[in-house]
Amino acid sequence: MVTNIPPEASPDADGSALGPGLLMQLIVTTTTPDETRAVGRHVGGLLQGGEVILLRGDLGSGKTCFVQGLAEGLGVETRVTSPTFTIHAEYTGRLVLNHLDLYRLENPVGLADLGIFDMLGDSRSATAIEWPELLGEYGGDRLDIAIQDLGDGKREFSFSVFGRSHAHLLT
Repeated sequence: MVTNIPPEASPDADGSALGPGLLMQLIVTTTTPDETRAVGRHVGGLLQGGEVILLRGDLGSGKTCFVQGLAEGLGVETRVTSPTFTIHAEYTGRLVLNHLDLYRLENPVGLADLGIFDMLGDSRSATAIEWPELLGEYGGDRLDIAIQDLGDGKREFSFSVFGRSHAHLLT
């Protein structure tokens, strides 16, 4: 199920919860991991380089499954797994996919040492970040995805685009 929500109809249209610059929102519900990967694959096919994708959700909500689909959409042939312990994994396809999992990062000061800020917005790659809360407030253009486990295998993906450079991702 897909639901378009124009920003002016959203309770967050003033930027109070999601921040300024919200252009559009879309809600997608999936019922299986294959459907979740298919949604990711669709978005991955739209990536042009420079995109930042922030994935928010509880453990087991489907963040990595979605990133597997992103990788498929980019033509990545390598198996994609969560970089929970390595923090960063890089996959090469049509573009480079930087996959970051900040869950175990104890000190956000170390983000600069990992080169994370250099990855953000790099036109030769797309960057997907699980647990982006550890970045602090990221005000750049982005696709913000909040994932909610609805039970019985159902997941609700709330896509929010911030900045015109990411608007093509919700077509």
